[in-house]
Amino acid sequence: MSLEKVKEYFKQYDMDSRIIELSESIATVELAAQALGTQPCRIAKTLSFKVDDKPILIVAAGDVKIDNPKYKQTFGTKAKMLTYDEVSDLIGHNVGGVCPFGINEGVTVYLDESLRRFDTVFPACGSSDSAIELTIAELEKYSGYKEWVDVCKSIV
Repeated sequence: MSLEKVKEYFKQYDMDSRIIELSESIATVELAAQALGTQPCRIAKTLSFKVDDKPILIVAAGDVKIDNPKYKQTFGTKAKMLTYDEVSDLIGHNVGGVCPFGINEGVTVYLDESLRRFDTVFPACGSSDSAIELTIAELEKYSGYKEWVDVCKSIV
């Protein structure tokens, strides 16, 4: 269902044909990078949190993780990821396919600075076997993001 929502979302921009559907799961950064033939850092993972009881999404590069002090400084609260069950209800996509496209109303999207170093990135498209390659300008346009944030640090 989520993939269909994302296809419908991109259809209004005549972008639905750019969605890549695979026969294997790309639910993790490593699986996605391998299946899409790219570096893990170019996978744009979408992380879901609650801030003041409202859901937010942070789209970040595949080679970073949340930096708790930076997150708290930016959002004024400790990072609290949504539970597995909350993700589908609050965001509109299941874990493994969460993306900033075709999401529920009331979800605020942020883009992490870790993405700016790439020409293109690969966010999911609502399912664990779909993605799309977008330029950073396209990601900005189609994600409906509120602002760029710097809330991550390198995993290495």
